Amino acid sequence: MFALDSPLVRFLNRFADLMILNLLFLVTALPIVTLGAALTALSGTAMRLARGESESVTGDYLRALRRDLRPGMLLGLVVAGLGLVLAAWWTVIGGLAVPGLVRILLYAVCGVLAFRLTVVALFAFPYLATFDDGLRTVLRNARLMSVRHAFASLALLMVTGLPVVVTVFYPQVVVFGLLWFLFGFAGVAYLAGIVLTGVFATYAPKLALS
Repeated sequence: MFALDSPLVRFLNRFADLMILNLLFLVTALPIVTLGAALTALSGTAMRLARGESESVTGDYLRALRRDLRPGMLLGLVVAGLGLVLAAWWTVIGGLAVPGLVRILLYAVCGVLAFRLTVVALFAFPYLATFDDGLRTVLRNARLMSVRHAFASLALLMVTGLPVVVTVFYPQVVVFGLLWFLFGFAGVAYLAGIVLTGVFATYAPKLALS
């Protein structure tokens, strides 16, 4: 039962890895401006865990953070900027002197754009962690992949969205946010990493799950 290669020991080791990864993410994301880089490093390390390639979570994360610090920060700022623009438009629409039907249509367009931005962002940070491309290429390929791999997009939305919904409407389930601080962010990234590793392996077979 407690052999080094037993399922229980492997599970406990993976759980410990996720707790360490979660702590590293929280510490490096605290300056806020580095959130994009922290998300990129989190995604990259989580995918390495999913593929069974990680020998040191701390080492993998810090190397990824150093490598992708600048592009990760830029990507984070772009995504945040677009999100703020959409939020501003949502507010502006509410104050427009237009017929009700027109307002509903404008809200619908804004909602669709926000949805697309969310899905593209779910692909973009892991893509940046995996492929050595410029920011424009990252965003373009993330957008194309999110359409081509529709089932993966749906899975990512469920993996990331469901915990948020549960936290908002049933906070007692996550012990009022405590689980997020223990392993929540890393756990979500790990599940997303399993999905995305399969997607990225389509373009780079060496990334396939072992």
